[in-house]
Amino acid sequence: MSDTATPGVTPPATITFADFGLDPKIQKAVLEQGYTIPTPIQAQSIPHVLAGSDLMGAAQTGTGKTAAFVLPIIQKILRHASNSASPARHPIRALVLTPTRELAVQVSENAASYSKHTDLRAAVVYGGVDMKEQVAILRNGVEILIATPGRLLDHIGSKVANLSQVEILVLDEADRMLDMGFLPDLQRIIDLIPAQRQTLLFSATFSPEIKKLAQSYLRTPVTVEVARQNAAADTVKQVVHMVSSADKQRAIVKVLEARTRAGLSRQCIIFTNSRLGCAKLSRALERDGIKAGAIHGDKSQGERTLTLDAFKSGAIEALVATDVAARGLDIPDMPCVINHELPYNAEDFIHRIGRTGRAGSKGDAIALVDASEKRLLDDIEKLMKRKLDVQPLPEGAPSQSRPSSSNYGGSSGSRSSYSAPAKMSDPFFYKPYEPSAPAASAADATNPEEKKVGITPAKPAVGALLGGFKKK
Repeated sequence: MSDTATPGVTPPATITFADFGLDPKIQKAVLEQGYTIPTPIQAQSIPHVLAGSDLMGAAQTGTGKTAAFVLPIIQKILRHASNSASPARHPIRALVLTPTRELAVQVSENAASYSKHTDLRAAVVYGGVDMKEQVAILRNGVEILIATPGRLLDHIGSKVANLSQVEILVLDEADRMLDMGFLPDLQRIIDLIPAQRQTLLFSATFSPEIKKLAQSYLRTPVTVEVARQNAAADTVKQVVHMVSSADKQRAIVKVLEARTRAGLSRQCIIFTNSRLGCAKLSRALERDGIKAGAIHGDKSQGERTLTLDAFKSGAIEALVATDVAARGLDIPDMPCVINHELPYNAEDFIHRIGRTGRAGSKGDAIALVDASEKRLLDDIEKLMKRKLDVQPLPEGAPSQSRPSSSNYGGSSGSRSSYSAPAKMSDPFFYKPYEPSAPAASAADATNPEEKKVGITPAKPAVGALLGGFKKK
C-alpha cells in the first residue's frame, strides 16, 4: 500500500486543524482538548474524506485513526444538523462498524466529544448489555451511529434502526471486520445501505487478501499509508524469552519482579489465547501476590468496565486478556505488554503490542515463547520483516533454551531488555505528538488512537484520542 496523492487535496507539510476548513463549532471542540496539529494519518486522510473520496487508511495502532474519520464525518453531515425533537429529523447519516465493544465505545466518545457544540446526535450500540436503553436512544433519532455488527442486526430486526439514509460507512479495524467470521453479518448490513455512499476503511494491518476483498466495497479509493505496513511502532522495545509452557506463569512473576528491581512499573497487559486460560492465569497470578484481573468474551460488559476502571486506577497491576483487548483498548502510558502465548494470527501480535509505546511514549513488549510456538514466531517475524530479539529471562526465572540461533535473530546477551516509559506530567493525557524530519519517522512516533469510552466518557482522555500537539 502506498500514499496516493489526489490533486487539490494533498495537505501542506505543516498544517493545523484550522487549515482543514472545519466548521468553527468543530474547531472549538478540538481546541478545548488543547490540540492544534494533526498526526500524519489525520493530515493525509482528512482532506480526502472531506473531498468525498472512498479511502483505505493504514497506520500503526495508536496514531489517531479515529479522529481521521470522525472529524470529517461531522463536517460532512453538519448540514443535516437540527434542533428539532422529532426523530424523523435525525436519521442515521453515518455508520461506523467496529469488531469489539471496547472500540465501539471509544469511537463513540470521540464522536460525542467533537460534535458536542453541534445539534448532531451520536450513539453506540453493542452486545453484552440490555437492549432497552439502546432502543430508546435509537427511537429518538441519531445521525452518527457506532455499532458492532451483531447488535446492529438485532436492532435492524427489531425495526428500530434504519440505514436507508446512510451517506458514509466506516469499517474500523477493517482487517478484522472483513475477516470471514464477520463477513456474513457485514454483507447483510451493507446490503441495507444506499449504494451511493462514501466508504472508509481504517486499520493498522491490511493483508493482500483483505485489500483485494475490500475493493468490492470501495469505488476508486484513495490509499493512505503513513508508516511501513504491518510494523510495530519504534517506541516499542520487543524481546523474546524462550520458556516452556509449564513455566510461563512463574516466568511472568520473575519478569515483573525484575521490572520492580529496575525501578519500572509492574503494570502490564498479559495476552492469552483462550477465555479459560485467561481466567486461570489471572487467578494464579493473584495467588502469587500480583494484583490481577481478567477480561475476556465470557465477561459481561459491566464486569469488563469495572475491571478496566480498576486497572486504570492502579488497583490492578496485571490485566490478563484475550484478543478482545488487542484492538481499541487505549490506556495512556501503558508501560508493558506480555504475550503469555503467541496469537495464532500474526497480525494480532501487532495489535497486541500496539497497546504500549503509544503517542511517543516508550514501552516494552515481551513474548514468552515455547519451542512448540516456533512456527507462530516465524509467521510474526515474516509479517514484520524482522527478527525479534531473543534474550535470557531475568535471573532466577525458569528458562528454555532456544531451538537454534539460526532460527532467531537478535542478541542473546544479558543486557537489560527494558526501558522506562516516558514520564507524563498529566497521567490522563498522552505525551504530545512530536513530528520528526523524515515522514516515516513522524508516522512511527505518533500515537493518539482513541480513548474515551462510552456512555459516561472519561473526559480527560478524549484529547489523547485525537492526538496532535497540546496547545502551549
